[in-house]
Amino acid sequence: MTQSASIPRTEFQLATSSSAHSAFGIGNLASTRQLPKVSRPLLRWFIWYSRRYVRRHFHSLRVSLKGLPPETRELPLVIYSNHASWWDALVCLVLKEQFFPGHTAFAPIDAAMLARYKFFQRLGFFGVEQHSRRGAIQFLRTAEAILQSPRNLLAITPQGRFVDVRERPIRFESGLGHLATRVQRALFVPFAAEYVFWEERLPEILVRFGEPVHVCSTHTADFDAKQWSNFFEQKLATAQDALAAEVLRREPGDFQILLRGGAGQGGVYDWWRAAKAKWRGEKFRKEHGSK
Repeated sequence: MTQSASIPRTEFQLATSSSAHSAFGIGNLASTRQLPKVSRPLLRWFIWYSRRYVRRHFHSLRVSLKGLPPETRELPLVIYSNHASWWDALVCLVLKEQFFPGHTAFAPIDAAMLARYKFFQRLGFFGVEQHSRRGAIQFLRTAEAILQSPRNLLAITPQGRFVDVRERPIRFESGLGHLATRVQRALFVPFAAEYVFWEERLPEILVRFGEPVHVCSTHTADFDAKQWSNFFEQKLATAQDALAAEVLRREPGDFQILLRGGAGQGGVYDWWRAAKAKWRGEKFRKEHGSK
């Protein structure tokens, strides 16, 4: 497992400054914010469905052996990731269940979308108005309330839009940086994902966790929201670049397989290959390549 980043105290510890609190005209109101009530039966069903759906559409889901998730040390988690595709939410649910089963996960979603699909609220999603001061306040209040508990996890895509994995420099919306100036104690973990074709008809999902940073309010270092945002952007870029190098290397031994999905060409062609292998007394292998 990776450990927390060893960085100067001015970057590692957080000052809870009144200027940061007043950036959006709010104080510490986390205790007054009601969190979504997660339905455990519905969540279990949706995770089962997500695993099945991912396996149907991908050849595999693999995590880098050099970028495994960190030890949580009984801390609330903030998992911030690049936003590569529509699949991100389903993949994150599968990974959360795999690596952080003891944490309750929450994630922001467009308030208009949540109004249309209200059952998402029972899965831990909370509504945030897009591109407005009110939305920023909604996000900070709810996120701060989530991070009051060491058994909670907040998952966000701070780029705020779908972004190609090759785009540099990485740029975040301001919410993550402001959140870092408000939390009492949390582990901020970058997470990179790519959806790529190797040798099969279906693509691979390749993921890597980056270097975690323990943020707390017990010291008085002057590190403002913009500096936090820039710092987290660099951490995610490092994780994405490391994952990209592994993607290009195409070495299966670099990864641990979490899910195996579909393989082969399907239809008559696979039927014929299976029959031919049986006739020859050979074991039929659906995969086209060796990865």
